[in-house]
Amino acid sequence: MDKRIETFLVDIRDRGETQFAIVSHLREIVLASGPDISEEIKYGGLLFSAARPFCGIFPYTAHVTLEFSEGAALPDTHGVLMGQGKGRRHIKMQSLSDIAERHVAAYVGMALGAAG
Repeated sequence: MDKRIETFLVDIRDRGETQFAIVSHLREIVLASGPDISEEIKYGGLLFSAARPFCGIFPYTAHVTLEFSEGAALPDTHGVLMGQGKGRRHIKMQSLSDIAERHVAAYVGMALGAAG
């Protein structure tokens, strides 16, 4: 694991167990979603790429967002994507259970497919 990523995760753990649990679980889902996924620290969070960047995890004080580079083009079958920008959309999570309730793995798969 890259030293910068390791430091980032330690910093998140220091913020609190809930944030760390959300970030860790999201990271596991993204990294398990396909082969050759890379991660880096960028824009204050973890940015994931396959052929090109497709999503990122960004912790805030009261929540964590999973942001999709081309989220506006994704079908929002569960009505969980937030944002009004031209391209990006995100899913906001405040608890570990939000990950399953908001069908995060399905959206990660769609975003990865759209990036490839």
